Amino acid sequence: MTERELKRSVLTVTAFASFLTPFMGSAVNLALPSIGEEFSLNAVTLNWIVSSYMLTTSMLLLPAGRAGDILGRRKIFTAGMVVFTLSMMLLTFTPGIRWLIGARILQGVGGAMMFGTNMAILTSVFPPGERGRAMGINVTAVYAGLASGPFLGGILTRYLGWRSIFAFLIPMGIISLILIRSRMKKEWAEAKGESFDWTGSVIYGLAMAALIFGFSKLPTVQGWVITGAGLVLMPLFVMREKRVLHPLFDITLISGNRVFTFSSLAALIHYAATSAIGFFLSLFLQYIKDLGPRDAGFVLMSWPVTMTLISPLAGKLSDHHNPGVLASIGMAISAAGLVMLCFLTPQTSVAFIVAVLLIMGAGFSLFSSPNSNAIMSSVEKRQLGNASGMLGTMRNAGQTLSMAIALMLLALYMGNEKINPDNYPQLMNSMKSGFIIFSILCFAGIFASLARNKSLRK
Repeated sequence: MTERELKRSVLTVTAFASFLTPFMGSAVNLALPSIGEEFSLNAVTLNWIVSSYMLTTSMLLLPAGRAGDILGRRKIFTAGMVVFTLSMMLLTFTPGIRWLIGARILQGVGGAMMFGTNMAILTSVFPPGERGRAMGINVTAVYAGLASGPFLGGILTRYLGWRSIFAFLIPMGIISLILIRSRMKKEWAEAKGESFDWTGSVIYGLAMAALIFGFSKLPTVQGWVITGAGLVLMPLFVMREKRVLHPLFDITLISGNRVFTFSSLAALIHYAATSAIGFFLSLFLQYIKDLGPRDAGFVLMSWPVTMTLISPLAGKLSDHHNPGVLASIGMAISAAGLVMLCFLTPQTSVAFIVAVLLIMGAGFSLFSSPNSNAIMSSVEKRQLGNASGMLGTMRNAGQTLSMAIALMLLALYMGNEKINPDNYPQLMNSMKSGFIIFSILCFAGIFASLARNKSLRK
C-alpha cells in the first residue's frame, strides 16, 4: 500500500467511525421524550441517559490513548468499535431504564477506545501542512452525524420506535469493522514495551467520576462531599505521574507546553458552554413549542449542517494561518449565539432558533478543527496518545460538565417532577439560567484561547 493509499484509507476509516457516536447522541436527544414516556421517567433521570455515556468516556479516554501508544492504536481503535457495536445490540433489546443506562456505560467504554486513538492515528499519518485538512474532514464526519441524527432519529422514533435508532447503527458498526480490517492494516505504537500505569488510571478515573458526578449533585451536601473527593484525588494523580517512570499522562505537556495547555483549556470551556444546547432546545421545541420529534429534528439539524459545510475549510485554513486566532474567533461567535439564547421565551419563533443555531454552527466550526490541529501539532510522536486522549477528555469532560449544569438547574427549578404544562415556566427558567451561565463560560474561553497565541507565533 502506497503512502497516499494509506492516508486515504485511514481518513476513510476514522471519519466513518467518527460519524457513529455523534449520530447516536443527537438521535437519542430527540428520542428522550419517547423514552421518558415509556419508562415514566422524570427530567433528571432522562438527563442520565445522556450523561452516563459521557461520564464513562471522560474517565477512560486518557487511559485508552495511553494504551494505544503501548499496545497499538489500531488495536485499541478496533476493540473500541467491537464494544460500541455490541452495546448497540444490547440497547436495541433493553427492557428497562437500568439496562439502558448500563448499556450506555458499556457504549462509553467503546467510545473512549475509539476517540482516545483516532486523532493520534490521523496525526501519525498526516504531516504538518496536511494535518489540518485531514482533521477538518474528520470533524466534518462528526458533524454529519450530528446533522443526520436529529432528522433520521426523529423519523425512526416516530415510525419505528426509539429502539430502532440503535438497531439502525448495528450494521454501520459492522461495516466500520470490515473497513478497519481491510483498509487500515498498519499499526502505530511508539511507546511499545513501556509499562501501563494501572494505579494512575484508577486514581484518574475515580477523580474524574467524583468531579463530574459530584458537580451534578450540587448544591446538595452529597454533591459537595463527592466533588471535594475529586478535588483531593486529582492532585494525588498529578503527584504520582511526576514520580513514575512511564506515567499515564506526561505532566510536562501541561507545565512546559503553553500551546497544549491553553488549547486544551479552551476546548474544555467551549464544550462545557455549548454541549447542553441541543438537550435544552430539544425539550423547548417538543414541550414548549409542541413540535413532534421529526419537526424538532429538522430545526436542530441547522446547527450541525452548518458545521459540516464549514469545518473542512476551517481545517484547511489552520494549515496556513494561526490556528489560535481562528479558534478564538470561533469562540467569540459561539458566545454571541449563546447571548441571543438568553432571551428565549415561549413566544420565540422557530425561525429565531434556526438563526441562532446557524451562528453557533459557524462558531463551533471555526473553533474545533483549528484548536484540534493546534493541540496535536504541539507534541512529539511518542506523546500523540496523551494528546489525543487529553483532547477527547476535554471534549467529553466539557460535554459532561455542560449536561451536569443542565441537570443541576433542572433539579433546582423542577425537583423530581415529570415535565408537564404546569411546570413549563420552571422549565423555561432553568433553560434561561443555563444559557446565561454558558454565555459567561464562553466569554471566559475567548481569553483562554487567545493566551496560547504568543507561543503559536514563535
